[in-house]
Amino acid sequence: MALAEFGSVVLDCPDPRALAGFYAGVLGGTVEGDGEWADLSVPGGPALAFQRAPGFVPPEWPAADRSQQFHLDLVVEDLDAAEKEVLELGARPLDADDRSRGFRVYADPAGHPFCLCAG
Repeated sequence: MALAEFGSVVLDCPDPRALAGFYAGVLGGTVEGDGEWADLSVPGGPALAFQRAPGFVPPEWPAADRSQQFHLDLVVEDLDAAEKEVLELGARPLDADDRSRGFRVYADPAGHPFCLCAG
């Protein structure tokens, strides 16, 4: 028997509404909230939440002294098409030189690493 039920993944960031909007552009869903907190309800997936963090310092990938601490793996059908769209939404590539793997690493607009993974 489980002790708890999964609620959501929460990302610290400087602008919760803006980062929730970025992920809504990537995953779909509905953004609610303003100011210190925003929620993204994702169809068929776990909830993502975003909280304002004063003095937020984005992680660096790969870097031991500013570890990513976690990342999101997002499964896509077409890596090239998905890459084009996340870049248009404001992501930046973190591994632009390596296209031989079945995944690609990016930073969201606040600097959190995430991967697009071939489905």
